[in-house]
Amino acid sequence: MSAPNRLADIHHLPAVQLRAALRSGELSAREVTAHFLARIEESNPRLGAFITATGPRAMAEAAAADALFARRHPDQPLPPLHGMPVAFKDLTDVAGVVTTHGSAALDRRPAPADGALAAALRGAGAISLGKTQVPEFGLTAYSENRIAPPSRNPYALSRSSGGSSGGSAAAVAAGLVPFVPGTDGGGSIRIPAAACGLLGLKPGRGVVRAGESSGDPAGLVVAGPLARSAADAALLLDVLAPNGPAPNSAGNPDGAGYLDAVDRAPASLRIGVSLDSPWGGIFPFTPDPEALDALDAGVRLLTGAGHDVAEAEIRYDNRYPDAFTTAWTAGVGAARIAPHREALLTPLTRTFRRRAQQRSAAKLNECLAFLRQFERDTLAQYSAWDLILTPALAQTPRPVGWFTGSGHGDGRWPSPEWAGDADGDYRRQCEFAPWSSMVNVCGLPAVSIPVHWTGGIPGEGLPMGIQLIGRPGSESLLLQVAAQLGF
Repeated sequence: MSAPNRLADIHHLPAVQLRAALRSGELSAREVTAHFLARIEESNPRLGAFITATGPRAMAEAAAADALFARRHPDQPLPPLHGMPVAFKDLTDVAGVVTTHGSAALDRRPAPADGALAAALRGAGAISLGKTQVPEFGLTAYSENRIAPPSRNPYALSRSSGGSSGGSAAAVAAGLVPFVPGTDGGGSIRIPAAACGLLGLKPGRGVVRAGESSGDPAGLVVAGPLARSAADAALLLDVLAPNGPAPNSAGNPDGAGYLDAVDRAPASLRIGVSLDSPWGGIFPFTPDPEALDALDAGVRLLTGAGHDVAEAEIRYDNRYPDAFTTAWTAGVGAARIAPHREALLTPLTRTFRRRAQQRSAAKLNECLAFLRQFERDTLAQYSAWDLILTPALAQTPRPVGWFTGSGHGDGRWPSPEWAGDADGDYRRQCEFAPWSSMVNVCGLPAVSIPVHWTGGIPGEGLPMGIQLIGRPGSESLLLQVAAQLGF
C-alpha cells in the first residue's frame, strides 16, 4: 500500500493481501479492526448488515493480537488468521454476546461459550466484529425479521441482500469485513452471494464439521466462505476445513491446501447445463431474462476457458418438495419457545412450527428415507458430468418486503394482498431460488459466481450469478474454475 492511502484503502485489500500485511507487521490488528469498525458505524444504519457490533471487545482482541505479534519469537508461527476481522451470523454463538436467532420470541441471554464455528475461527486468530442480520431461525431466502432493520443490498438499498446469510453477504459486499463464514442448509450461502455479487462456496457434507446442527435431521447444513474472490474463499476454507482436501480429490490430487491449489488451471471439464428444478412440478416458474443472461455469460466464460459445455436433462422426483420442506422445518418445531411468546414469531415461522409439531415421527422418517433415495438418484444422473451448471437465482434480487408483503422497502413498494401469507411467502422463495436446496440434500459442494451485472459493467446495476455443482470432494476444483473465470 502506498503511504498516503495506507489506512484509507484497508477495506479494498483482498483478504489474502490483508492477511499478509498483518503477518508482516505492515498493518497492526488495532489499525485494521478500528478501520472496519468505523465503516460499520458509518454504513450499517442504512445497510442493516449487523444486528450487534462488538467494538470494545473487538479492539481488546486486536490489542491482544498485537501483543502476541510483538512478543513472539521470529520462528514462532502466527495463527493462520492472525488479526483478520470477521463477523458471524446471529445464529452462531459467540461467547458473551447475545444470539438472537433473528427472533423476538427468544430471551436475550449472552452465549456462555463459542459455538463450533466461532471457536474454529477465533482459535485461528480471527477477530469478531459482531453478529450479522438473519431471518428468524435462518429459515428464509431473505434477511428480514422483527428485531432489527432488514439487511439491504449494497448495490440497491431498496433490494434484499438475500438469506439466510444476508447480513454477512451485505457486510462483505459493502467492505465492512474482508470475508465471512456463512452457513447453508438450502442455499443460505449461495443465495446472498448471488444477490450481493460475491463468491459463495457451500462445501460438501462432512467437509466442515463446524456447520453441523443437532436440529438438522437430514444433514443439510454446512458452513462455508462468502468472499470477493476464489483465493479469499480458499483462505477461509483452509481454516474451516483444517484437514484439507482428501488426497486425490478433484482438482487437487496431491492434497495441498485450498489456497495452495486455487491458482492451478483445471483440466478440461464436461459441464452439463440444466434449468430443471425439483420445485418445478409444484411451483412452475420461468427464469427472469437476467437469470438467463447470467447463464449465457457463464457458458461463454466456461467455453472460452476450454471446457465442454452441453445441455443436461435432469429428472427429479415430484415428491421432493414435501419431503424437503418436512426435513427443513423439523428443527423449528422442536425449538424451545415459551407458549406465551409464540405470537411474537413471524407468520412463516409460526405456520411451519405448528405443522412440524403436528407431524408424526413416522412421517418425518418417511421423508428422510425418501431424501436419501433422492440423493442416490440425483447423484447417478449428475455422474455423467464433471460439473452441473445452473443459474444461481431465477430472479433479480427482490425488493425488501417483497416475500412477506410487509411493504417496508423504499416506500414505493406497496403492501400487496399476500401480506402474512406463509405459503405464498414460501412459494415465492422457492421460485426465486429453485436450484439451491437439492444440492444440500445430495451433500454436494457448489459455488455461486457473480458473472453478470444488469447494468452491463461490474458494479453497475444488480449482480446475477451462476451456480456450479461439483462431485463429492471437488471444493478445490470449484474454486479453481472460479479463479480461472477471473473471480
